[in-house]
Amino acid sequence: MRILVTGANGFIGRNLVPQLIKSGHEVVASYRNDDFRQFDTQIYPISDLGPDTDWSKALIKVETVIHLAARVHVMTDKAKNLISDNKRINTEGTRKLAKDAAAAGVRHFIFMSTIKVNGESSDLKAFCYDDLPAPKDPYATAKLEAEKALTQVVRSSNMSATIIRSPLVYGPGVKGNFISLIKICMRGWPLPFGGVKNRRSIIYVGNLVDLIQRVINKPPSSTKIYLCRDPQDVSTPELIRKTCTALGVKPLIIFFPLSVLHFIAILIGKKATISRLTESLYVDDSPTRVDLDWTPPFSMLKGLKETATWFDTQKH
Repeated sequence: MRILVTGANGFIGRNLVPQLIKSGHEVVASYRNDDFRQFDTQIYPISDLGPDTDWSKALIKVETVIHLAARVHVMTDKAKNLISDNKRINTEGTRKLAKDAAAAGVRHFIFMSTIKVNGESSDLKAFCYDDLPAPKDPYATAKLEAEKALTQVVRSSNMSATIIRSPLVYGPGVKGNFISLIKICMRGWPLPFGGVKNRRSIIYVGNLVDLIQRVINKPPSSTKIYLCRDPQDVSTPELIRKTCTALGVKPLIIFFPLSVLHFIAILIGKKATISRLTESLYVDDSPTRVDLDWTPPFSMLKGLKETATWFDTQKH
């Protein structure tokens, strides 16, 4: 199958493309970095992702599109044009690609969305694919609008769509909050999360890649939304312990009352970060597993060990 992968040189893309090639697919890799030559694929560099991007050449004879490219979410993002940038890239860029894909005869469009479309926390019950969306920031809002735009294109064409709302993804090549956690664990700093009793869903990139490959082989008749996660959920203290085990270091977790922790977070301007580390965000992926007859092939410990092995090879 001929597949266009956007964002092929990103974290998920670098893990996905080799597996697609190994499975016998013909991959067209789209990216915004001219020195990207990592894989034996056809390449299609783009200068920008937005409403004016011309995808016509990249879509020639393509049967499936996997849209990973996006303006990524950063918790400390203070960009002046944060809302407009997210809308232009994540919403209108997706709309344009979907329209071009449908016009080119693409049969299946796979869109990487985010669990943040559902909301920021799920303290009372697990998030489900059919929950009323409750995005709280420009990134999640733009992703939701992209989902709606894609659905509109599907309704007026012969193309189907699969939307994957993923929680935090970790694995070799990870950046952002997870790499920060790894570095803190390696330094042996005491972490004040002994009193946290939350529940978080995360997913190893190898499990996400396996899910995407399963989705490729089972396109829906119209539009489907799937949630995903690792085989088990974890609390923040459990995640720290498992990460330290994978890294071969001893965890140092101390008890702090949550009220004190949140008060300190406000004083030092880290309220959003501490909220994410103390609140719950877990998903019900049972419809995904049943519909696709899919089980994540990798345990969380395996995923963390692979991440630790990769981290050891990097310059710090």
